[in-house]
Amino acid sequence: MIVDCHTHIWTSADRLGADGETHLRRQVGQAEISADPSSHALSGQCVDKTLVLSTPAGDADAKAANEFVGEYVAGHSNAMIGVAAVDPTEPDVIPQAEALLDRSEFRGLVISPAVQNFHPADTRAMGLYDLAAKRTVPLFFHQGAHFPTKARMEYARPSILDEIACEYPDLNMVISSLGAPWINEGIALLGKHPHVFGDISGLLRRPWEMYNTLVLTHQFNVMDKLLFGSGFPHLTAAKAIERVYRLHEITQGTNLPSVPREALRSVVERDALKSLGLARAGEVTSVQADTDEQP
Repeated sequence: MIVDCHTHIWTSADRLGADGETHLRRQVGQAEISADPSSHALSGQCVDKTLVLSTPAGDADAKAANEFVGEYVAGHSNAMIGVAAVDPTEPDVIPQAEALLDRSEFRGLVISPAVQNFHPADTRAMGLYDLAAKRTVPLFFHQGAHFPTKARMEYARPSILDEIACEYPDLNMVISSLGAPWINEGIALLGKHPHVFGDISGLLRRPWEMYNTLVLTHQFNVMDKLLFGSGFPHLTAAKAIERVYRLHEITQGTNLPSVPREALRSVVERDALKSLGLARAGEVTSVQADTDEQP
């Protein structure tokens, strides 16, 4: 089974907030990038399930992404799962989150302490963690190596999430890009907490960083906590899978350590729905269906 755990859609960079175009240019070297629903659906044809994350932001305009994502996911319910963005600093965040999770399109929540300007252990956020734990839905912490101008980088450090994981040991938490640029802290969290995971979405665009990260996670025996994510629209799912399997191209002819191909395959083919508690009763994936048909 292949689950793309980190993708986005939008019609324009304006949906990403005030400096969305500048932020995109830093990430991929260009502001014009196709993130429309039709391109997204095409990218997802080579995987079994795709998670579509709304864009967490403090701007009211950016929050409209929930409706945009929800409408899109509703039209692709067999292949897509929505993850709704909420802002823990808003006074009505709990009823907002409950209403979103009551919709069939959404099975998880995503926040960004750095972008939304709150410490992860802020009292206002604890109620949201409590809700996610009680409803057994995963909580995604969205960040990346490039942050918007007004983001507070100190709130993005993975080590700060240790307090949350200790307080809510059964809450499934996903750290995007394994906490880059503080990847070592992310690895430490994966090794410490059974329900903390990291996706590799933002790392795939930087081969050397990706190589070092996968070597370290392999050496620290936490590759079972890594989740595949393409980071669409920055990469398509097919291109992201190809980059994982071509990990060692940059070290050919050297004595640098390698990661067994079977370990790489385990990341690409991990059943993230099971790991994160996202699978619903009676839901059958294409891989499961193929298996069931075998004599």
